[in-house]
Amino acid sequence: MTAPSDTEAPDNDPVDTDSLLSTAQAAIAGARSIEEIRQVAASVSGKRSPLAEASRRLGALEPAARKALGQQIHQARTAIDGLLEQRRNDLEREERSRQMAEARMDLTEFIPGSIPAPAARGHLHLVSQTRDSLEDVFVGMGFEAAEGPEIETDWFNFGALNMPPAHPARSMFDTFYLNLGPPESTVLRTHTSPVQIHLMEEAVASGGLPIHAVMPGRAYRHETEDARHLAVFHQIEGLVVDKGITFADLAGTIQVFTTAYFGPDIHSRLRPAYFPFTEPSAEFEVTCTICHGEGCRTCSQTGWIELGGCGMVDPAVFDAVGIDADEWTGFAFGFGIDRCAQMRHQIADMRALTENDLRFLRQF
Repeated sequence: MTAPSDTEAPDNDPVDTDSLLSTAQAAIAGARSIEEIRQVAASVSGKRSPLAEASRRLGALEPAARKALGQQIHQARTAIDGLLEQRRNDLEREERSRQMAEARMDLTEFIPGSIPAPAARGHLHLVSQTRDSLEDVFVGMGFEAAEGPEIETDWFNFGALNMPPAHPARSMFDTFYLNLGPPESTVLRTHTSPVQIHLMEEAVASGGLPIHAVMPGRAYRHETEDARHLAVFHQIEGLVVDKGITFADLAGTIQVFTTAYFGPDIHSRLRPAYFPFTEPSAEFEVTCTICHGEGCRTCSQTGWIELGGCGMVDPAVFDAVGIDADEWTGFAFGFGIDRCAQMRHQIADMRALTENDLRFLRQF
């Protein structure tokens, strides 16, 4: 069928929309590239396509015939547009797959005559192993394990631990503040002590006193890393709240733990210290496992390594969570899991734990 020009009067030959649709469908299916589908689209639905020529005939028809043919042309155009869109999407997917296949890098290595060795199995990181070992020791001593969130409010991280806003003790913690809520209201916890507050509040609400729990987890401080300090580190806290608890119970717990974890040749000692959430407070140290007390770079030539802090729970902390300090007493302690791993395995520089050097990690 020859289409009339724009200046010629349209003839009255019937328009076979089914034939137009069938011809368009075959042309669309035969397109093999994005460029081909563009050319097909122009030929089957463009301004000079048979479908467009049929649309231009509508003006010369009677109203009833114009309506019937208009509906047929609209249905044919909708079907053709749908076929074009589907084929275009298929071709684009094929093109992306082809490009990805061409850009793919073969990173495998094959040495002729060699037999591939079985894949090596991984294992827990040394810090994770140490955490599990510490939990086992304390569970064996009668403690339960508990966890808490790493993002805390100012109240749980400082306020409830006897450090109200502007308290000078806050300068002991190089805090990461989050851009969440009012300024300086939300922090990455600087220690795992906030979990103690959660536990005591839950115990008061449920009548769950006494408490004998340890709380391992990750903590954050904005400080320069060195042989004994990391900015992202791991702590384990201990909390005992019961009737008749004394400082002697704390000292005995520290000594039993030291012997159970490090062995009978490593000893602990307590030195007076200050912590706002305990009174009296102490720092506890263990014999340096690197030099066995003779003095080295790791222990700053002292023969001792500070493991953590401890003390009797301050009555102000009990007041913050609603525990009667006249009836209940308790002690708390906390120390670094990374530091324990360093001491137990005689690692001179703690930064080796975060460098992901497989030569180092495979030793444990």
